[in-house]
Amino acid sequence: MPALDPGVRRAILDAVTALEGESVAALERLVRCPSTLGNEASALEEMARNYVALGLAPRRVPTVPEQLASHPGFSPPLISYEGRDNVVAVHTPREKKGRSLVLQGHVDVVPEGAAEIWATPPYEPSIRDGRMYGRGAGDMKAGDISNVMAFRALQMAGLQPAAEVQFQSVIEEECTGNGALACMLALPKCDAVIIPEPGPGVEGLYTAEVGVIWAWVTVTGRPVHVRDMQAGVNAIEAAYVISQRFKAYEAEMNRAENIHSSFFGVNHPVNVNFGTVQGGEWNSSVPTRAKIGLRVGIMVGNTAKAVKADIERLVAEAAGDERLRGTKVALEFAGFMADPCLFDKESEIVRMVQRHFSEANGRELRDYPASGLTDGRFFELYQSTRVACFGPDADSIHGIDESVGLESFHATTRTIALTMAEWCGVEKA
Repeated sequence: MPALDPGVRRAILDAVTALEGESVAALERLVRCPSTLGNEASALEEMARNYVALGLAPRRVPTVPEQLASHPGFSPPLISYEGRDNVVAVHTPREKKGRSLVLQGHVDVVPEGAAEIWATPPYEPSIRDGRMYGRGAGDMKAGDISNVMAFRALQMAGLQPAAEVQFQSVIEEECTGNGALACMLALPKCDAVIIPEPGPGVEGLYTAEVGVIWAWVTVTGRPVHVRDMQAGVNAIEAAYVISQRFKAYEAEMNRAENIHSSFFGVNHPVNVNFGTVQGGEWNSSVPTRAKIGLRVGIMVGNTAKAVKADIERLVAEAAGDERLRGTKVALEFAGFMADPCLFDKESEIVRMVQRHFSEANGRELRDYPASGLTDGRFFELYQSTRVACFGPDADSIHGIDESVGLESFHATTRTIALTMAEWCGVEKA
């Protein structure tokens, strides 16, 4: 497509500026939705209302494990998908002249943790010093609203994309990605994808991301009264023995020879995290059972299949440790079974995003090889569709007092609007 007409460009930028107040209000409404795993309905409804306000007809896309299980990108689910259908909407131009585009984002958020130590309640958005605080404000509800407001800015400028634009609001980016997979497979393939995921304290352009596996290890010991504890087997202590083997594995995976060149300069990119623990029955009883949930990162060049085998080997070796004599050790996989991904920095959509961000905002996006993962992997790995994954600066993602910079939020909206107009072309609304 030809470069944007200067008048069109100015009209779009003026529209984004005029929409700043509306954008902040829309973000506040979405942050108020406590959309943790299994509770995404309110956020999905809010996104459906946003699409209706654009003049689009939202529809639901269910996540059906039986239909996805044979796909290499599928991850074993944690809970039922009933009542949690993804929401999509499609803009169809009068005459298709340009290239099609997906604007995708996830509505799910991680748990807020200890709500009482937040400066303000996690689901009551608060604006302080140019930042909006609230769970999900950065990851990634600001991006969800940027997608909507970028399209709204074109409309305010009297324009609309001259190509198909798919909006996809999905669930479970934080634990499986199955919502994104379901939507990708349910809709026609587009020419490019934009996913406005945040950067960690910077306006980041994702250049690579690790893969992730979630695994769960349950240790059953031998309970006795604490007075006879030497005769029992402490399941919690046994679980700790297993965890130490994974920390040794983590150190090995972070050796220089095991790090892909895309992560050179990143300190400790492969992380093993023990995120949950359940166990024990009584302070004066040797505990019967302990269950630990762990997240294992996968470096580019490795695969989920290979790391799954590593996990199985590590658990089997640990079960044979003398300190675990008399225990039963069970391993299961639920949640992420995700391969790592490289994003094509030389692709046209990425170059276009970089250019528009720089020209509209007077600064550059920073390359970000991520030690976490996004839904972008589905399009890159399984559709060969190029993805521009970038977004605003967010702080304390998954932590306490999560926030997003509002000026950075608007910068993201400007960039998406200009990129959409150039990539898709425009026609009068």
